[in-house]
Amino acid sequence: MTNRTPPQLSRVLFWDTDYDKIDWDGKARYVIERVVAYGFMEDWRAIQRYYGMERIREVVLQARDLDPKTLSFLSLIFDIPKEQFRCYTQIQSNPGHWVY
Repeated sequence: MTNRTPPQLSRVLFWDTDYDKIDWDGKARYVIERVVAYGFMEDWRAIQRYYGMERIREVVLQARDLDPKTLSFLSLIFDIPKEQFRCYTQIQSNPGHWVY
């Protein structure tokens, strides 16, 4: 357990959770994925300071669901081809519904 000060993130990102009871270290994957998907740039900078780029990189590479814009942003930031992200390979293997 660390004694670091929790990141100051937008509370609206965690509308379904009691913000004051979030385990920032134990639920890092949840926090990072939520910020990456819905956060503001200030939230992005806060998780960079708190978790570090390497930890964020590990989490986003294993994320199951990222929208195309977020995937492009992360691919550019980390200089990693989209094909190396788990969400990209899952999208390719799960075709969408038929369009009538």
